[in-house]
Amino acid sequence: MERAAVFDVDGTLVDTNHLHVVTWWEAFRQAGHRVPMHAVHRAVGLASTDLIAHLLGDERDKDGDAELSDAHKALYGQYFDRLPPLPGAGDLLRHLARAGWKVVLATSAGGAELSALRRAIGADDAITATASADDVDAGKPAPEPVEHALELAGVPAERAVFVGDTVWDMRAGSRAGVRCVGVLCGGLPRADLQEAGAEAVYADPADLLASLPDSPLA
Repeated sequence: MERAAVFDVDGTLVDTNHLHVVTWWEAFRQAGHRVPMHAVHRAVGLASTDLIAHLLGDERDKDGDAELSDAHKALYGQYFDRLPPLPGAGDLLRHLARAGWKVVLATSAGGAELSALRRAIGADDAITATASADDVDAGKPAPEPVEHALELAGVPAERAVFVGDTVWDMRAGSRAGVRCVGVLCGGLPRADLQEAGAEAVYADPADLLASLPDSPLA
């Protein structure tokens, strides 16, 4: 039977979380909002509208959401030509593909941003499909992004593993009924990932690759 390895991208395969923190912080600052960077960091992984709601609350002037999102995109876009892959990212995806896994990306990125992320990973030959937040009604921590990834792979939840770096990833994977693996390279504590549903936690893609025989991806 076929198996699916579903991967978050930002903070899991590409070292972008802190770039998102700085560019979101600057977008909020330009709009007159004081948002601590540590709060932004813990919200990274949510879709743009959800991130803004999480940080500014439901009482905010929602007419400013689009401007905030556009400002973040413009600021973050300055880094597209030099996004750094995390250690072992491409090697891990290629190894899994050779072992018969269907590798699917589940990300809130799209368009030029997604293209830049895929260039950074450098393993397009190993990627079966990509599930974007644009393809679903609700982003992580809702299960829809992971469920859509499984639909693209044609694999049931019990034959899949989801790898991510945030509590939003772990909650989405758990709600979708897949086994969840966490990585610490996004900057969140091991305990937070475990509490949110991670069955196992590794330092980064290279550590997961080195530990595959004893991992949920064995």
